Amino acid sequence: QVQLVETGGGLVQAGGSLRLSCAASGNLHRFSINTMSWYRQAPGDRRELVASVSSGGSANYADSVKGRFTISRDNAKNTVDLQMNNLKPEDTAVYICSAAPYYGRDYWGKGTLVTVSS
Repeated sequence: QVQLVETGGGLVQAGGSLRLSCAASGNLHRFSINTMSWYRQAPGDRRELVASVSSGGSANYADSVKGRFTISRDNAKNTVDLQMNNLKPEDTAVYICSAAPYYGRDYWGKGTLVTVSS
């Protein structure tokens, strides 16, 4: 009963910036969200947790993106964004939004493709 839709993916040159957004909809009163996260996965690679943010705003980042990416959350609008700066070719992947309720199963978006050219 919760849907996640990611937007903002695209093609960007190395060193550029991109901002991803994830919007949650559905029965958010019943399925209150605790942690929201961004994952990424490139073809043939393992899924990687990029960043996460709690309902209180506490954020964590993968070492590979620290200092370059910023995750932010707007609980009133039910959105979570990922600001990506100084992008590198190795950042190329499908970026997937995830939402973890206080109880019940996690929810996943379909992903948005980010391609960084050199």
